[in-house]
Formats: sequence, structure tokens, C-alpha cells
Amino acid sequence: MAAPASVASIKKHFRGLKDPRVKGRSWHLLIDIVTLAICGVIGNCDDWQDIVLFAKERESWFRRFLKLPNGIPSHHTFERVFARLDARAFSCCCVDWLRAVSELVGLSHIAIDGKSLCGSASSSLRPLHLVSAWATQAHLSLGQVAVEGKGNEITAIPQLLEMLDLHGALVTIDAIGCQKAIAAKIIEKKGDYVLTVKGNQERLLTDIQETVNKALDDEIPKHQVRTLTTEEEGHGRREVRTYMVISNLEDIRDRLAWPGLKTVGMCCRTRIINGEETTEAHYFIGSRRMGIHRYAEVLRNHWGIENNLHWQLDVSFGEDRSRIQDRNAAANFAVLRKLALGLLRRNPEKMSIARKRKKAALDTDFLAATLTNAGD
Repeated sequence: MAAPASVASIKKHFRGLKDPRVKGRSWHLLIDIVTLAICGVIGNCDDWQDIVLFAKERESWFRRFLKLPNGIPSHHTFERVFARLDARAFSCCCVDWLRAVSELVGLSHIAIDGKSLCGSASSSLRPLHLVSAWATQAHLSLGQVAVEGKGNEITAIPQLLEMLDLHGALVTIDAIGCQKAIAAKIIEKKGDYVLTVKGNQERLLTDIQETVNKALDDEIPKHQVRTLTTEEEGHGRREVRTYMVISNLEDIRDRLAWPGLKTVGMCCRTRIINGEETTEAHYFIGSRRMGIHRYAEVLRNHWGIENNLHWQLDVSFGEDRSRIQDRNAAANFAVLRKLALGLLRRNPEKMSIARKRKKAALDTDFLAATLTNAGD
């Protein structure tokens, strides 16, 4: 039986997690509650009641490797524990476990992006907004910080960066994260950045556009300008991307105020769908000198976070339908979803994430295999 080895791995990485309950007055062990929640979310459970139902149906299986001194906890117990459990500490435990089992030593590209939990809104509260770090190549969540509303991403991003090992990593962030202090934090932690530039940095955007126009008019030495055009076609859509990376920073008036700044650039995307053509240009700054193909790759992978993370959370895990309104509990359940997504991706069976979740709910051998792949 493979599951006990996986539970031992869970215990190893979660043993430092502080129990928020009063010592000596708890009927259920914290590690049992955490393990049941992890298995439940893998097994197609989308709220605390689902987890309790699933655990009760599989109680004899769980008793093979969990103590469960007072049986399966009620959904009220799950609610209370996860509402009080330190969300950042819980996220760190999950990330440590995933990184260990995925044998990730270094990370070459980390994409940071935000997503609102639409179902967490109420008459008095806006939706909870989560800023997440995503390892684009490993397809693993590396951590999250919860804030009230998208406008608070600027304060959340430095907190998230503080949690991460950025040594040697390339960090990509959308325009809201294009801030001098954020660039400085990334450089301070021995990483590099590619930051999208929009109207919130109007002076910088104007200077980049002027630099790009000079490059297009051959007013910048050719060895300081690199270009690449890619084309994709399928499903009635044709998309052409033209990338330009420029190392000449003479017209960037505030270039010394951006720590580590080495390049500026543009990606122009033209889409033709059913004969209708649209074109949009995106501008960026970068702190690393690297080939144009690598810049194209990281920019494309950053945009892919929508399909690889956000889309999966909404479609396969019903995140936008979740009605968990306690802020801390909602943040912790979001961590559980991302952990489950990472574990299910590691399961080699060829099926969608949604079908893997259904199979895990019906087949304890499949659930054990999903955990075992994480426990090797």
C-alpha cells in the first residue's frame, strides 16, 4: 500500500505548521485534517461539506494511515481550522512539499499574476484577490498572497517576492507590477525581471515607444536591435507576433532609476480570426541580456498562466463558483486547489485534470498513486 509513505512525506513537510486551536481541547489531529483536505480536493471536493462526505465514504481506507481518534471531523471543524490557520505558513508548507517531490532545485522562469475569487464577494466585501507565483516550466504554484482587491497587488507583490528563492530566476509581471521598488527587490534577491510597461508608467512608456520608433527607422545601430517574427495558425485563427529587443537606452530618461535595467522592447501581436484582423502592441523592460528567442519564450509563457493556472482553477476546480467567504479560509482553500492541481499534473495518466479528479474520488488506488507520485 503506497499511501502511508505519502502521508509520511506530508507529515515531514507540515510538522512545523502551527495548530491555531487551544492546546489540549482539540478532538482531531491537525495532520489528519490537513491530509483529509488535500485528498478531498484532489478527489473532486469543492467545499468543506464535500470533503466530509468524501472522507466518511472512505473512512476505512483513511484509517489505514491516519489516527482519526474521534472519527471524521465535521465540516464546522474544517471551517474553523482553515479560517484560523496561518495562510502564508500553510502555503509555504505546500510549496516546500511540491518543490521537494518535484525535485526542483532551481527555477528559470517565475510568472507572477493576480486572480480574484469572485464567489468570495458579499454585500459588504469585495472579492478576495490572490497574487500567485507560478513556475512556468514545472507548472507548479510557488506561493500566494491574499489582498482586498486588484488595486492592492502593488503591496502584495513584494510580500510574495520575499517568500520566494529568486536566485538565478527570471521573474515576469504584468504592468501593475512595473514599479521601481519591485524591480529593486528582484535584483536584491539575485533574480532578473521582465516587466510589462503600460500607462501607469507614462514617462517610461513614452520613452520606450520613442526608442522602438527609432529602431524601426534604422536610427539605432543594428547590433543593438534584435527582432523575431513567429506565426501560428489553427482553429480558424492566425496569429503573428513580432518581437523587438533593444539594448540602446539613450532615450530612456529614467534608466538609472530602474535597478539592473539592460533592455527595452516590444511585442506586436496581429490576430486574424474569420477574416477580421486586430493588432496590439505590448512594451516591456528587462534586466537580463539574453537572446531574442528567450525573450519571446518567457513573454509567451507568462501569458500562458491564464490557460495553465487560472483556467484550470475555474474550469476543473470551480474556483469562481466557490462561496467560501471567510477571507482566510478562502485563501487556504485556494492553496489546496493549487496543491491538488500540481499533484494531479504529476500523475502520468492521459486524461484531463477534471477527469483525474473524478477518478480520484471513485478509485482510492488512483488517489494513492497521485499521492505516491508526490511521495517518491
